[in-house]
Amino acid sequence: MFDFVRKHTRVMQFLLFLLIFPSFVLFGLEGYNRFREGGATVATVDGHDITQADWDAAHRSQVERMRSSMPNVDVKLFDTPEAKYSTLERMVRDRLLQVAASKLRLGASDARLAAELQQNPTIAALRRADGTLDMERYRQLLATQGMSPESFEAQVRGDLASRQVMSGVGVTSFSANALADVTLNAFYEQRQVQVAKFVPADFVSQIKPSDEDLETYYKANADKFQSAERADIEYVVLDLAAVQKGIVVPEAELKSYYEQNAARLAGLEERRASHILINADKGASAAERDAARVKAQSLLAEVQKSPNQFAELARKNSQDTGSAAKGGDLDFFGRGAMVKPFEEAAFALKKGETSGVVETEFGFHIIRLTDIKLPEQKSFESQRAKLEQEVRGQLAQRKFAEAAEQFTNIVYEQSDSLKPVAERLKLDVQHASNLGREVVAGMTAANNPKLLAAVFSPDSIEKKRNTEAVELAPNVLAAARITSYSPARTLPLDEVKARVREQVVAQLAGERARSEGAAKLTEWKASPDAAKLPAAIVVSRESKQAQPSALVEAALRASTQTLPAWVGVDLGVSGYAVVKVEKVLPRDAANSQSLAREREQYAQWWASAEGLAYYKLLKEKFKAEIKVARL
Repeated sequence: MFDFVRKHTRVMQFLLFLLIFPSFVLFGLEGYNRFREGGATVATVDGHDITQADWDAAHRSQVERMRSSMPNVDVKLFDTPEAKYSTLERMVRDRLLQVAASKLRLGASDARLAAELQQNPTIAALRRADGTLDMERYRQLLATQGMSPESFEAQVRGDLASRQVMSGVGVTSFSANALADVTLNAFYEQRQVQVAKFVPADFVSQIKPSDEDLETYYKANADKFQSAERADIEYVVLDLAAVQKGIVVPEAELKSYYEQNAARLAGLEERRASHILINADKGASAAERDAARVKAQSLLAEVQKSPNQFAELARKNSQDTGSAAKGGDLDFFGRGAMVKPFEEAAFALKKGETSGVVETEFGFHIIRLTDIKLPEQKSFESQRAKLEQEVRGQLAQRKFAEAAEQFTNIVYEQSDSLKPVAERLKLDVQHASNLGREVVAGMTAANNPKLLAAVFSPDSIEKKRNTEAVELAPNVLAAARITSYSPARTLPLDEVKARVREQVVAQLAGERARSEGAAKLTEWKASPDAAKLPAAIVVSRESKQAQPSALVEAALRASTQTLPAWVGVDLGVSGYAVVKVEKVLPRDAANSQSLAREREQYAQWWASAEGLAYYKLLKEKFKAEIKVARL
């Protein structure tokens, strides 16, 4: 075959032309451009490209991991432009650190790899009792993630090497206390100030906007007076509870289920025991454990000699502080409540018998069985309601798949009404009014983001047909249909005139406040004695004295070469402030604990700054660049 291709090149070119040309005719160049977009370069690191397709795949994986770890959280929170751009930044960082580790010849030894794997709780759970790793289960675990032990361990080695690139900076970072103190003292320095505020509310009575002013503002800000689209809907929900309603359990089947589960319904056997414990935990030396064993064996001999003195011997000798005072009594317990050796010994005894010395991770026990509580067989009638609920639940689980298929087909095939699916599956047609695209408090089916997305899809809005079946949660399907729809629109001026007036007055009052404040600043700078200001206060970054942060920062940043210093501060919607800086005061003395904590925090800031600077250097050295704008 390949010889034919090689010998008949022109024929093959003609055949390829016939195959490709119709695609251009049917789909145009746009389809091919879209295909090539996946290969568009969005970032480069050391001459290697990160493509759009790479980025998309990485972000899908990230969103899927979030979905798996937090199933009850709406994944749309993680699928935003900002989150997607963060994924790209992480990809660039990871690639850059991999390149740097390779160029710097950093790696991870077998011992370092083993230590890292031992710290992984998932892998640690695969260890046998003797401490060795169950390799078969290890391979199976990795296979579920599409990996082999070799590829996974290579990935871990790579991660360890990448960490070394930046960890060296953090470990060697050093911040002298003297430098920290100079910086912290400057940061927490104080200012004695007088503040005059010009608040918009004080000027509201002076503002009398004309109708022309209102109309001008309304036209310039029409987007502020939009009525969001709203819809009234009817909807149906299929869940396990709905499927259960149509299930009738025959009496014979219910009785058969009762007989099969009689032991479970009766409950588990419980035993009551007393014990004498001589402590010797896992940390005890061999000599300590031997001494504890000898003491327990000595006490056992006393118990065997005088069985009726067990409680007294427990009170005097048991080192279990919780039960010693009660003669060693542990009350009733079932299987699984005690450590395995203790449980096996207790459940092997007959009532009134005493065990030999039983060794556990806590030490050495002498156990006496004092009572046995056998399971109580419950009658069919007393358990009937519970049994019926269990059987109906199990049958509903099995029948849900069949009902879900019917639900999906009917809402699609008879898309002009939800009545057919409601009648077929005995569902209630529910109603919800005045819904918008946004999710509001109260997670009902009608307020589910997935269903709302389907309701406000173009096809649903334009044709008022049933939505497709939407999975709201495992074993929960819903479908809806719009019964009334109001599109988004700009509200008429007459309808929102009061709101327009309120906003115009607020805007003009704010402008008047800022204008008045700026004029007073100029006047008081020229004639300080003319300023009538409130009493002075002392402000700092630690103690703002209920002043806005912008005001405090302005006071701290004002030039103090000549005092008093004057500064004007635009407070936005809160108006304007004139600040007179009278004195520069040192920070209040910090106690030794606070100072140590602050120095530690400063060292962390310093290390972080050095890390960022080093990362920037690596980006320049290995030519790491993101080629798309932040979304």
